Amino acid sequence: MPAPRRVVIVAFPGVELLDVTGPAEVFSVASRVLGPERPGYRVHIATAAGGEVVTSSGVRLMSDLTLEEVDGRIDTLLVSGAIAEDGDKVKAVIDKTVSTWLRRGGHRARRVGSICAGAHLLAEAGLLTGLRATTHWLTAGQLAAHHPEVTVDPDPIFVRSGRVWTCAGVTSGMDMALAMVAEDHGHALALATARMMVMYVKRSGGQSQFSVPLSVRPGPDDPMDALCRWIGEHPREDLSAEALAARVSLSPRHFSRMFAKRTGATPASYVETARLEAARRLLEESDLPLPEVAAASGLGSVKTLHRSFQRRLGTTPAEYRRRFR
Repeated sequence: MPAPRRVVIVAFPGVELLDVTGPAEVFSVASRVLGPERPGYRVHIATAAGGEVVTSSGVRLMSDLTLEEVDGRIDTLLVSGAIAEDGDKVKAVIDKTVSTWLRRGGHRARRVGSICAGAHLLAEAGLLTGLRATTHWLTAGQLAAHHPEVTVDPDPIFVRSGRVWTCAGVTSGMDMALAMVAEDHGHALALATARMMVMYVKRSGGQSQFSVPLSVRPGPDDPMDALCRWIGEHPREDLSAEALAARVSLSPRHFSRMFAKRTGATPASYVETARLEAARRLLEESDLPLPEVAAASGLGSVKTLHRSFQRRLGTTPAEYRRRFR
C-alpha cells in the first residue's frame, strides 16, 4: 500500500492555535474516514527549536521535530501565522528563522500553503513572487505594501495559485485543508470529513471574508473612519467618489489616493463591498424579495445584485439565502 501523504505544519512562538490544529484535524479526520486499508495523511508539527511552543492563546503545543530534522520529500507544507498588536494597529509576525528555512525547504514540497499571516512568511521566502495570494484582511495591506511582487487579494477565504495555496486564516485554514483533501481523494471524502467535523463543506475559496472593508481599524480623529462608518450605514445614498470626496472636503483625486491608503481599496470597490454586505444581512435576516434587497442595499437592480454576488462570492443571492439563513 502507498505511504500516507506527509503533511508538515510549521509553527513558531506566538502562533495562532487554530492555524495549526485546524488543518491538522482535517487531515487526521480524513485519514480516519479513509480507514486503515487506504493511505491517508501523516501530520507532523515542526518548529525551529523543537519541544514546546507557546501559542497566542497561551496553550502549549508539542512539536514532533525541528525544522532541520525535516528532510526528504514533503507532500504538503503548511505555514501557520501570527498577528501582533503594534500601537493602534496590528501587524503580521515575521519569524526570520522560519522564513530563512522556507527559502531552502519550501521547494521540496509538492504543495505549499499558508494559514492566516503565514502568507507573509511565504512572501519573505520568495514563494509568492508573481502569484495571487490572500491573507487575513487585517494584514492584507501590510502584505501588499511590503511585497509588491505579490498580487494580494484580501477578499477570498483562500486562493490557489498552482502548487501554492494561501488562506484568510483561523477557520478558513480548515476550509483550505478540506479543499486539499478533495483534490487528493475526491469530493466524496471531503464531504464525509466535513460531516464528521460538523463543518460546512461548501464554503469555497471564492467566498468573501465577511466584513472585510467594514472593519477598518479607527485612527485618532480620522475622517476616513467616520466616512467608512457612514458608507456602511447609508448604502442607498450617492456614494460616487465625487460625492464622498465632497463629504470630507477633498478633491476627488486626492480623496481617492487617501482613501486607498487608509482602507487598501478604491472607493468604488469599497462601496460595492459595503453594499454587498448590506445585501447579505438582508438575505440572512429578512424575507424581502430580491428586488427590494437590491434597492435597500444600494445595488439598484436584481441584475446588479446577481452580478456582484457571482463575482465576489461565487454564488447567487438565492443560494446564499438558503445557506446562511
